[in-house]
Amino acid sequence: MHNLAIELHLKGFVVTGSDDEIYEPSSSRLAQYDLLPPVTGWFPEKITSDLEAVILGMHARQDNPELARAKELGIKVYSYPEYIFEQSQNKQRVVIAGSHGKTTITSMVLHVLKYNNRNFNYLVGAQIEGFDNMVKLSENAPLIVIEGDEYFTSPIDPTPKFIHYQPHIALISGIAWDHFNVFPTWESYVKQFELLADSLPKAGAIIFDETDDMLDVIGQKGRPDVASTPYNVHPHRIEDNRTILITAEQGEVPILVFGNHNMKNISGAREVCERLGVTDEEFYQAIATFKGASKRLELLGANETVNVYRDFAHAPSKVEATTNALKEQFPQRTLVACAELHTFSSLNKGFLSQYRRKLKAADVAIVYFNPLTVEHKRLESLSEEDIRTAFKRDDLKVFTSSAELEAFLKSLTWKDANLLLMSSGTFGDLDLKKLAADVLA
Repeated sequence: MHNLAIELHLKGFVVTGSDDEIYEPSSSRLAQYDLLPPVTGWFPEKITSDLEAVILGMHARQDNPELARAKELGIKVYSYPEYIFEQSQNKQRVVIAGSHGKTTITSMVLHVLKYNNRNFNYLVGAQIEGFDNMVKLSENAPLIVIEGDEYFTSPIDPTPKFIHYQPHIALISGIAWDHFNVFPTWESYVKQFELLADSLPKAGAIIFDETDDMLDVIGQKGRPDVASTPYNVHPHRIEDNRTILITAEQGEVPILVFGNHNMKNISGAREVCERLGVTDEEFYQAIATFKGASKRLELLGANETVNVYRDFAHAPSKVEATTNALKEQFPQRTLVACAELHTFSSLNKGFLSQYRRKLKAADVAIVYFNPLTVEHKRLESLSEEDIRTAFKRDDLKVFTSSAELEAFLKSLTWKDANLLLMSSGTFGDLDLKKLAADVLA
């Protein structure tokens, strides 16, 4: 929401906003453009008939007093995705979806388009090198690339967000059950992606990971005049801890990212770019310089024998893919992998079993969670034994104190070893860059 506010401000709109809590980096970035509300909270008196529209965030409650006032005055209320569509009705729309990989694939496509001086708009969920803002909505761009998720649109609209974008081209990177609090069954979760695939117009295209059994069924389903394009792991080899793509026409292409999941991401991004008129030569030249999206296997520090990475991985499939990727890239190094359970799903006893053996590739496996977070989400309390049983690993180390976790990591002998820190949270406000510096010292 704060990125959209900044973009509309830069376009010349008068923008105001409200929230009950504003976190970093949103608060400092809003302040930079003089858009930060002087006081947090809800003030229905700010909603007047002078407003052209109200854009509603997905976390606002149905009884929000400002929303009630907007309805009372008959002001147009958009959800976030509805407004993005409003601003891109006359553009070719590409939506990148999936339980995992969508941020990275979107980032790859944007990187390739920018490298080749294409004119495009975008919406992406992570900071990317070379892009100041995560939203771009210009008048003259013929194309918009959108990272679209399956979560509900808003408190007054249970439609999956990606449906509102009405894509001409949709990529689905994989389906792995997530958002347990919203989609309590596997079937209800899968249904959202089927709705996306079925929404494509004539002359549209669906691009999908054919190694995902459920997605293969959805992707191969016959749809009148909709092109169906499967993709798989891009051919590659690993040499001296470096990944090299193997291509038919461009020879071998060294790249800066690694892991089988990223080799799939590259294949998916290539299919999208081909549909957008990017040649193989243009694609591979660009992808060779792609460093990754923020917090996606992001290198926090390194020396000759140790690398420290952080990753946004929190869902079971992401934890497994990221852990496997690092072990495969550095098979000779000890892998210390630490995952934080932070989301509603990951802290729910009914969902925990989905993490079974997901840290199998780690030599030292660690899980951290904050009991206060469990309490705040009003979930049943968890014990260390609950976590070990769920992960199916007797030697799993479980921490509920960030200070104790930090002390343990510093106590290890760091030589010929890698540290992987996986979370959508903050490990109890642990300074990860300082931790990395201490480990590397």
